[in-house]
Amino acid sequence: MTQTQHPTQDELARDPMPLRGRVAVVTGASRREGIGYAVARRLAAYGASVLCHHYRPHDADQPWGADDIDDVVAGVTEALADPKARVAHVGADMAEPQAPQQVLDAAVAEFGHVDILVCNHARSGGDGHLDQVDAAMLDGHWAVDARSPILLAKAFAGQHDGRAGGRIVFMTSGQDMGPMPGEICYASAKGALAAITPSIAEYLADDGIRVNTVNPGPVQTGYLTDEMWEWLRPTFPFGRYGRPDDPARLIAWLATDEAHWITGQVINTEGGFSRTRAMGIDPRRLTEQG
Repeated sequence: MTQTQHPTQDELARDPMPLRGRVAVVTGASRREGIGYAVARRLAAYGASVLCHHYRPHDADQPWGADDIDDVVAGVTEALADPKARVAHVGADMAEPQAPQQVLDAAVAEFGHVDILVCNHARSGGDGHLDQVDAAMLDGHWAVDARSPILLAKAFAGQHDGRAGGRIVFMTSGQDMGPMPGEICYASAKGALAAITPSIAEYLADDGIRVNTVNPGPVQTGYLTDEMWEWLRPTFPFGRYGRPDDPARLIAWLATDEAHWITGQVINTEGGFSRTRAMGIDPRRLTEQG
């Protein structure tokens, strides 16, 4: 057997900017209350340049409404740690088949190469219980929540030149850990994405790309009401919902070289959230995701 190789003192030290010189694309970074915005800021604070993807018409149709993209970009720019890093943005409807390639092409045109891809975008609304869904509803969610992240991964791999630091992070919703009966379309699409993670990770391993999926659990991004909190309070041992920066910290760490030995995993970051029905929660009321 070979002798164990222990890290050197330099290797044990933590670089305050572990993503210096790298470029990240974060999709669904369109609202300052959202997870995508928190992820973009974390990556910027770790030294990366960031391209923020957004699709404002989707947000405008939701109860929480759309944010000002200039304010979003300004907030991410404010978090930049490396003076050489910068922020750009692009709008695209991920329901369109060509949108994933267009977003990656825009990032390569702006920065030359992309090292990190975080597929945070998702479709909200247009869902229901099994007896309410139809083919158009299913197709709408599958196009945005499953097809487009896979096409983004393909476009990312197509431009990646094998350099160190290649990372893809998908997002899921814990649909395999408990029922989501009022979101059949969303849960099925996100379930497919989680299920395909090991296969994509295996295929891209030879290219030096690590692929993982994060389930952020219930995060307050503007859609959770006070009434929902009264129903859900007993299920959170720390007495609060997740905050956007909670999953953002995990995602940013997965983007660093410290996570080089992790690939093909679905990782839950839920703060101990319990799904037991013994709590007396009516799952039929929890039908919206943000």
